[in-house]
Amino acid sequence: MRAAIYARFSTDLQSDRSVEDQVALCRPHADRLGFTVTGVFADRAASGASIHGRPDYQRLIGLALAGQFDVILTEDLDRLSRNLADIARLYETAQFAGVKLVTVADGEITEMHIGLKGTMSALFLKGLAQKVRRGLSGVVRDGRSAGGRAYGYRPVAGQPGKLEIVEAEAVIIRRIFAEYLAGDSARTIAGRLNTEGVPPPRGTFWAAITITGNRKRGHGLLLNPIYAGKRVWNRVRMVKDPATGKRISRVNAEADWQEQDAPELAIVDRETYDAAQERRGERKEQPQRDRMTPKHLLSGLLRCGACGAGMQVKDRRADRTRIRCTHYVEARTCSNGRAYYLEDIEAAVVGGLKEQLGQREAIGLYVKTYNDERLRLAADVVNQRAQAEKRLAAAERSYDRAYRGYIDGIIEQEESARELPRLRAEKKRLQDELAALDEPPKLVTLHPAAVNHYLAAIEILAETVKAGDAFGAESKTALRDLIATVTVHPAEAGTAPEVSIEGHLTRLVGGDHFPTRRMGGIRGELMVAGEGLEPPTRGL
Repeated sequence: MRAAIYARFSTDLQSDRSVEDQVALCRPHADRLGFTVTGVFADRAASGASIHGRPDYQRLIGLALAGQFDVILTEDLDRLSRNLADIARLYETAQFAGVKLVTVADGEITEMHIGLKGTMSALFLKGLAQKVRRGLSGVVRDGRSAGGRAYGYRPVAGQPGKLEIVEAEAVIIRRIFAEYLAGDSARTIAGRLNTEGVPPPRGTFWAAITITGNRKRGHGLLLNPIYAGKRVWNRVRMVKDPATGKRISRVNAEADWQEQDAPELAIVDRETYDAAQERRGERKEQPQRDRMTPKHLLSGLLRCGACGAGMQVKDRRADRTRIRCTHYVEARTCSNGRAYYLEDIEAAVVGGLKEQLGQREAIGLYVKTYNDERLRLAADVVNQRAQAEKRLAAAERSYDRAYRGYIDGIIEQEESARELPRLRAEKKRLQDELAALDEPPKLVTLHPAAVNHYLAAIEILAETVKAGDAFGAESKTALRDLIATVTVHPAEAGTAPEVSIEGHLTRLVGGDHFPTRRMGGIRGELMVAGEGLEPPTRGL
């Protein structure tokens, strides 16, 4: 039976040898069971709490479904995943593909192992998180930092958890508080710092949000109480989105916050800090629901063609809305400071959609052609790698047998001196050959349900455009399902900008598959380049 070995270790604090040790444990076990190892897959410094962010795991599953091996062999079940739902899904996938799961610790995996060991692994993760949080809480009670570094501080060498003030950054902090209390806006301060080339806390530029922050989350330079000599910990917690594997911060109840006086870390006095909070409190926070509800047809879709940042409303002139680059407004880091009329850009986009919407049959034909070609290309690459991995596995077995023969005294030293270098060179040649092969492509097929959703969005927009109606909630949603970005390219004063549109279908299959077209916009002034909005007309 063809077997694939999978190994994983959790963090970059662990030795990279952990993977080699796991593989070395699995190989003789495979020999004892009569398996032929045709591939080795390993994810280094990858958490077992999620299957996301583990490319070799994803490749392992893809090749299993393609029938490239019969067994997945690993040291223990928790190497595959510590998440109960993920390990159960893996077992179902393996059963569907006709692939066995085998571990050195437990042998062939059954439903009982999935239920018991999967639950134990999940409880282990939960318990570990509680112990880590408890330990961090103790660190804070001891008057030390529990992690993270605020601007203006650095860790003290040889004293874990101790911080000291960086005087060069402290000068900037005192300046920001002073200028803010003198009446300057956060945008003005950020722009001034960027103009002077002052390095920001993180990223490449200062922004207004860096200074004012968010009151509920407690981030932002003006809101950080450590500058007044008080350390606050546990304001937020991190949770993992099961759909994407990304960590998302959630605000904890104020009763769970842990505060500790740290007068040695004060950079501004309490009066200055309180005065800044009073002025900051005059600025109302926009409700979350209002922030998430698109006010305009293209809200959240507009991009600056000069720097790639978003665009925001500047003002209204003669009952018309003008927009400008957010980076220019917030940080003065973009050269595109011109304001553009939003109504003209919306009209140009709608005019472009009039020319490109429809052709349901052509889109359906394109999707079938695309899916078939991607599957064919993926199968070719997978087969090439499988053959190379099989040859490498055979060479590694030959080398291991010769080496063990020499160690056990079966092969004389003279013979081993002749054979081992040759086998080692052959193994190195095959390793280089495998490394030179392309990785299996990320196989993204367009599901019929996604295609139907795309076509339904087209039909809603087509009806709205045809009837000349205003864009309501349904048609706005349809447009957002169809369009990914609308980029406004810089133009000289008095001339209309070029607007380019990228559709979601282009993002799925790549821009090369859709020919770019230019269309006259409102009054023939705006030019719109659209990608991913129409089906291809070539090669079908």
